[in-house]
Amino acid sequence: MAPPDRAHPLTGIALKITSVTLFITMASLIKATSGHIPPGEAVFFRSFFAIPVILVWLMLRGDLRTGLRVRSPLNHFWRGFVGTAAMGLGFAALGLLPLPEVTALGYAAPLLVVVFAAMFLNEQVGLFRIGAVGLGLAGVLIVLAPRLTALSGPTVETMQAVGAMLALTGAICAALAQIYVRKLVQTEETSAIVFYFSVTSTLLSFLTIPFGWVQPSGPEFGLLVLAGLLGGLGQIFLTSSYRFADASVVAPFDYASILLALGIGYFIFDEVPTSAMLTGASLVILAGIIIIWREHQLGIRRNRARSARTPE
Repeated sequence: MAPPDRAHPLTGIALKITSVTLFITMASLIKATSGHIPPGEAVFFRSFFAIPVILVWLMLRGDLRTGLRVRSPLNHFWRGFVGTAAMGLGFAALGLLPLPEVTALGYAAPLLVVVFAAMFLNEQVGLFRIGAVGLGLAGVLIVLAPRLTALSGPTVETMQAVGAMLALTGAICAALAQIYVRKLVQTEETSAIVFYFSVTSTLLSFLTIPFGWVQPSGPEFGLLVLAGLLGGLGQIFLTSSYRFADASVVAPFDYASILLALGIGYFIFDEVPTSAMLTGASLVILAGIIIIWREHQLGIRRNRARSARTPE
């Protein structure tokens, strides 16, 4: 396997934008089927049909044998468990809320990673990043507020409030999944983390069968299979992007997803964004970029410290 070459940032950025586009398209396909297909069943299609794509990718990299070795099976399981919960909750929210709103609430995940890293990994978090997290969570509350005030309103508004809480809970689970990923990368190959998450989420999705799986129509089946294939491709492009550029360079392009979500929501699903959603999403994005910038600065300092300690 070739070593990472981070001297091509434009290639990394292009791969990251491609992955974001694929993931938003995948979410749109899931949303298009959400009126009939339960979230657990959608998780199965998203996970199962991603596996062949990932296996082909590993074969092409020559990483099929060594890349699937497991050293921490329990951590793989828990990463899969919380990651599957995040996926299922997000899919359920897509059936109740506009696509841009679910996307905006999902931006809470990287903010919560900072909090959870301090709680569970004993990472040092300064006042600067704590302030940025506070700013981002204020944005989340702005997005949530109109939904929560509708809890005692008509049935449709109440279900939208439930959707907002599902999306936020999904973001919490996604943040916890990232904490497990941080643990796994210390002992596991990235390819193993990607592959076994798809396997675990496929198996866990079967637990939702008693809650009412249905027979998809022909078009629904096609959309769900395509969602799985795009999800697998998106994961490959996402992983590959970090081989060509540092995380601090490509990570901000995650937020391009809100532009795609706004366009798809407006033109495909007739969803008009509210001022509260736009304002809150802007604050969350700003906070996320601040945290990414701060992580970059801290990384530079750590590298300089290591260089200073290295003997000539």
